[in-house]
Amino acid sequence: MTAPRIAMIGAGSTVFAKNLLGDILSLPALSGADIRLFDIDQARLDVTHQVAGRVAATVNATPTVMATTDRERALDGADFVINMIQVGGYRPATVTDFEVPKKYGLRQTIADTLGIGGIMRALRTVPVLLDMSRDMERLCPDTLHLNYVNPMAMNIWGLARQSNIKTVGLCHSVQHTAGELASDLGIPVSEIDFLCAGINHMAFYLKFEHRGEDLYPQLKALADSGQVPAGNRVRYEMLRRLGYFVTESSEHFSEYVPYFIKRGREDLIERFNIPLDEYPRRCESQISGWETLRLTLADPAAEIEVRRSVEYGSLIIDSMVTGTPRVIYGNVMNSPVLGSGKLIGNLPEECCVEVPCLVDRQGIQPTRIGQLPPQLAALMQTNINVQALTVEALVTGNREHIYHAVMFDPHTAAELDLDQIWSLVDDLLKQHDDWLPASLRSLQAAD
Repeated sequence: MTAPRIAMIGAGSTVFAKNLLGDILSLPALSGADIRLFDIDQARLDVTHQVAGRVAATVNATPTVMATTDRERALDGADFVINMIQVGGYRPATVTDFEVPKKYGLRQTIADTLGIGGIMRALRTVPVLLDMSRDMERLCPDTLHLNYVNPMAMNIWGLARQSNIKTVGLCHSVQHTAGELASDLGIPVSEIDFLCAGINHMAFYLKFEHRGEDLYPQLKALADSGQVPAGNRVRYEMLRRLGYFVTESSEHFSEYVPYFIKRGREDLIERFNIPLDEYPRRCESQISGWETLRLTLADPAAEIEVRRSVEYGSLIIDSMVTGTPRVIYGNVMNSPVLGSGKLIGNLPEECCVEVPCLVDRQGIQPTRIGQLPPQLAALMQTNINVQALTVEALVTGNREHIYHAVMFDPHTAAELDLDQIWSLVDDLLKQHDDWLPASLRSLQAAD
């Protein structure tokens, strides 16, 4: 494969696309790639097209770049499909996910992975991913689908139940957190050796070492000292309780469990520095950043900075093109590997897990981890229950399972009674009617 054909779906996410393009085009084997940019927003697509040209010139690459609002044209014959869409956008979908629950006293921080916000995002996203996978089955059946879209686990699981397209879910939480912990300890991250496993946004470092020395005693001493970074108080508290450090940020993790966001307990919000409504603020900032980037691109004298990111996407493509072996962390189904049992023994076979994977010309090869510490598996199962019910609703068309998923969500169940949960889901489903798959749309709400 000399000039890989790479389709970028949702390329109007200009800043993220810029980072991925910089990663891809800076690698010699990929510098002449056939890049297909797709988005439904012509204005944003045009900006990303400009970005691609500027990035290529900066890194001395000579790709072929096409921008199109025709998804089939972008997918036709693609060797790799990088997916970064946001179904429903910030407005109206994300705003709805925050504002409607808030009327019931249910507050969130990010709302893109679990909880009521994550469930609603899955309901409107998985059908679009499935529709796209049907196109891939026709136009590029041997492609590798690299999914960056949240809610990661529910998306991968929902696709696995309904499509045979090879898919790996990619997130940067493992490598980002390793860098944060290395910084907390004053050790270069390049010298850290770690092993991580679990589910997306709830994977834990099973090993965290520096030149053979276990670093957990230092991390636990830091947790006990009370001198942890203000933005990481939730995760260090969970380290104290569970004995292991989780990958996803404190603002994310605080809404996956029932312990930190509670009505009438503003002391907890302050003590653990929990940024309620963080994601809407982040979206507003990103929208502003896009406009700044657009203006920068309009100035031919302005320099565009290209720095390698920590994302795995370009490394996967390069390894499959060149045969260079690498280890990445990917989200895949917890299926037995070569008769050796499930990837993670004490999690369900049908769930989506995040584990180290070898990548070379043979593609993504997940590593079998074995048993997780039982307290970690138990915590993950509370999230897997919600994921399973949401996926079941999507696959079977049983609308009642949406209510069941919300009913078993740890954060929602800690805040609302059953009547409130049913009413909240009713309200959100009405708001989402246009986004729901046909099997779940405009039906009588569950009693």
